[in-house]
Amino acid sequence: MITVTPAAATQVLTASVQGNAIGLPLRIAVQKKPDGGFHYLMGFDDQAQAGDQTIASEGVSLVVAAESQPLVDGMTLDYVEIDGKLEFVFINPNDPNYRPPQV
Repeated sequence: MITVTPAAATQVLTASVQGNAIGLPLRIAVQKKPDGGFHYLMGFDDQAQAGDQTIASEGVSLVVAAESQPLVDGMTLDYVEIDGKLEFVFINPNDPNYRPPQV
């Protein structure tokens, strides 16, 4: 369902230590914007909800609510440098604004 790259996993685990959230899963949520694009949210969460799906990737436990599950199927969470800043990116073929990297 969701793949976490090694770079993203390292950053998630580091953030869990810094935020006193060790052992908490990372909740990923997707909301559709009025223009059809996707808005991504994530944060550590200890509140299980009905319909949640738990996924493990690269040593990171992820939780996705039922309404977001079809929107994240096949998505990759990465942590990369963009314009001199390190940030999380969501590589999601389900997002109508997603453009695959040009090779």
